[in-house]
Amino acid sequence: MTTVVTRPGGNGNTRHWTFLTNHAHVLLAIARNPTARLRDVAAEVGVTERAAQAIVADLEAGGYLRRTRVGRRNEYTLNPAGHFRHPAEADQQVGALLALFTTGPATRSPVA
Repeated sequence: MTTVVTRPGGNGNTRHWTFLTNHAHVLLAIARNPTARLRDVAAEVGVTERAAQAIVADLEAGGYLRRTRVGRRNEYTLNPAGHFRHPAEADQQVGALLALFTTGPATRSPVA
């Protein structure tokens, strides 16, 4: 699980934030373990299992991953050729992010 370092704000409140969204964290968790259970992905990211399911559905609908049923489990194939959604990074492929934070199977063949 990721530890977030925080500092008290001017009014004594602590603000929690990270540079990557939960969608990015879920994609990276799956890149590291393409056969992980969503329960485990959710625990690693720090979200509920239901939130992890919704994020995976978003990523699948966006073409960033494909889910394949293998026995009683899902196996995920990532699409490193997918582009970032924000206009400021739309010319970049998510494969660069995956390569930055993972090694090995993160750069599997693109989703057809």
